Amino acid sequence: MSDTTLVIWDEVFTSYDFGPSHPLRPLRLELTMALAGQLGVLARPGVTVRAPVSAEDDVLQLVHDPMYVASVKRAPDDLMGRLSLRYGLGTGDVPIFPLMHEAAALVTGATVDAARAVWEGPAKGGAQHAVNISGGLHHAMRDRASGFCVYDDPAVAIAWLLAQGATRIAYVDVDVHHGDGVEAAFYDDPRVLTVSIHESGRTLFPGTGWADQVGAGEGVGANVNVALPMGTGDAGWLRAFDAVVPPVLRAFRPEIMITQHGCDTHALDPLAHLMMSIDGQRIAYRALHLLAHELCEGRWVAVGGGGYEPVQVVPRAWTHLLAEVTGAPLDGATPGDWRDLARRRGDELAPTSLTDGRSPTFVPWEGGTGDPDDAADAAVTQTREAAFPHLGLDPMAAQG
Repeated sequence: MSDTTLVIWDEVFTSYDFGPSHPLRPLRLELTMALAGQLGVLARPGVTVRAPVSAEDDVLQLVHDPMYVASVKRAPDDLMGRLSLRYGLGTGDVPIFPLMHEAAALVTGATVDAARAVWEGPAKGGAQHAVNISGGLHHAMRDRASGFCVYDDPAVAIAWLLAQGATRIAYVDVDVHHGDGVEAAFYDDPRVLTVSIHESGRTLFPGTGWADQVGAGEGVGANVNVALPMGTGDAGWLRAFDAVVPPVLRAFRPEIMITQHGCDTHALDPLAHLMMSIDGQRIAYRALHLLAHELCEGRWVAVGGGGYEPVQVVPRAWTHLLAEVTGAPLDGATPGDWRDLARRRGDELAPTSLTDGRSPTFVPWEGGTGDPDDAADAAVTQTREAAFPHLGLDPMAAQG
């Protein structure tokens, strides 16, 4: 199903590093690419691996305020920290580190380069699919860092696509946290459909992402949020995804899809409270791949995101993502050489299997309001009732 895939990768991405005590550990990227490499995913036919190109100021400023960009640049020299704190820099979530602007601009440039490759397509030297696992920094706002995110690379890539003439861009965010930064950037823009399926803001940062946040002005109906209760596992999450994501994407009819794949929905993630497995996560990857081919001729950009269990979860989850994007799923054992590397670098025993050994199933939505005693079903009902009518969909109909 996949023809050509561009993977943006270089070890320089590990310089986006808030320090050894911060939850966002660069080790997760290193181990992901080592696992994918040892399994031959990056050497598959049609796959090109390319180093990133930094985003210039004019590209960053498609989304971010010029004063904010200037503040990020000078933050490492702002010894008192007063100017930086105005912009969310120098906090516990976003501590300042040397060459922070350079590291963040590389991540953003990589996602823009991925979007460019897919927008141009194979006929013009681009690719059908593109991946930047270092990206997905979806919390950064126009003039503020937030939630481990300095620049909002998915939002900048979307803004770049709009500047090239794109008129229907779908952004789907399956991170456990609400994709608030991307939502805010395009909240009133009918050209961008933003869909976020996440743990409820009642129990998790950033405390937003409610069903009634459906957009504003001309963008009403182009913003969809599913806020799931803590404890939701594979069956509930996949049922919610299936009840909302395919119908709204089909109604919107995107030209190109950008998907954010934070894997912090996993049961082992230390910062959140959903209970998914690797097996459930890769079902979502497959579903999005199929939708990209069904709706927009396979034009698909996939980025990383959250994920704070850097040995047990992230490398396996994102290796499955890379395998899906490049055309064939994986099963079996993790290579011994990779387990040795993970033990040395992560100081813990690495998993021996590529999956969690689950066989996730879910009951498709059959219309109506679902099970009134199920909190996840109640969340789906709220989303369908709030968002579906704006997209010409019947909230009481079957999934469709």
